[in-house]
Amino acid sequence: VQLQASGGGLVQPGGSLRLSCAASGLNLDYYSIGWFRQAPGKEREWVSCRVGSDGSTFYADSVKGRFTISRDSAKNTVYLQMNNLKPDDTAVYYCAARWPHTVLYYYASEYSYWGQGTLVTVSS
Repeated sequence: VQLQASGGGLVQPGGSLRLSCAASGLNLDYYSIGWFRQAPGKEREWVSCRVGSDGSTFYADSVKGRFTISRDSAKNTVYLQMNNLKPDDTAVYYCAARWPHTVLYYYASEYSYWGQGTLVTVSS
């Protein structure tokens, strides 16, 4: 099982990035998917997750209205579209997965599989 996160980079405040989390060895349709981030010197924090057959989505207050989590079943990939980025969004972003897809997992310790992380830097 492998989760491959990608799409990070350097972007100016107000800019956008789309992170990808490609899975192999598991079908993301049956897993609850979460995005977390960890800024330098800070603990890993929950950002967003997608659960349920209907793909219900949830967001941290700090990113609500700016970030969107989505899934492409054909590509077995989950995305995090990040708009109107702010310097406080600077962090290493991780995707995570846990079976089953019907349960909302909020804490990092609850997830079984993790991507390697991709760095997002928001700076002018």
